[in-house]
Amino acid sequence: MKTSTKITHISHPQHPLKLKNHQKPYNCDGCKEQGFGSRYRCELCNYDLHTDCAFAHSTTSHEFFKSCTFKFLLQRPGKCSNSHCKECMRYCDACGKPIHGFVYHCKSKGWDLHPCCRNLANELEIEGVQFRLCGKVSSKCIWCKQRNPVGTVKGIRGWSYVSKCEKNYCFHVYCAAEMVNQVWKNGGNKGSDERLSIGTVKLPLPVSLNRSGGSGGNSFMRIVKVFLKTIAGILLGDPTITLTSIFVELACKD
Repeated sequence: MKTSTKITHISHPQHPLKLKNHQKPYNCDGCKEQGFGSRYRCELCNYDLHTDCAFAHSTTSHEFFKSCTFKFLLQRPGKCSNSHCKECMRYCDACGKPIHGFVYHCKSKGWDLHPCCRNLANELEIEGVQFRLCGKVSSKCIWCKQRNPVGTVKGIRGWSYVSKCEKNYCFHVYCAAEMVNQVWKNGGNKGSDERLSIGTVKLPLPVSLNRSGGSGGNSFMRIVKVFLKTIAGILLGDPTITLTSIFVELACKD
């Protein structure tokens, strides 16, 4: 990853952007998605970019889409310049959420990826359990209890991480993104310096996730926590975020 402390960027030619590491949330002015922690920022204009948006590759690829080349675009492809036009809306094929800004686009296949979503690994190992990215799944998501994410559009279901073990754990990337949204909206109080008071953050989880007792239940909850930490760090543009920085306590829904 680049470590330059000051850069210039085509999306904000007026002033240089400086590397900041404020431990508080922000909205990336490139991809229009949420961010936390390190970012490239113009204080004069209150302009922020994820590191991945600041150092986007002109072309890239992802192991999930074999033999496909993605081109970086400052805005989604199409005739309409309105990023919120419903008729022209495009969706990220990884998380299933709308594209409002910077995007990696495969012209030949019509696929789209948020810059941060491109960093989702094709395989993950969490607490000794191997997970792989899947487009279609036969098991239900641990979070939403559905095979297809609730809220995504038809034909853009997004990816899921499915375990290779016999327990067949399944997590929708879309659901992980929605959990990040919940933390964003209900993230506790802010101090005088406007830093997020992470110590007050509680992430609601379905009651069913806490029903398993004993060592097996504890192991399962560790997997859930580490998975959320890992995916949240990637989606928020700072994979170095520690578990205590985002999710201090996992609490049952009422």
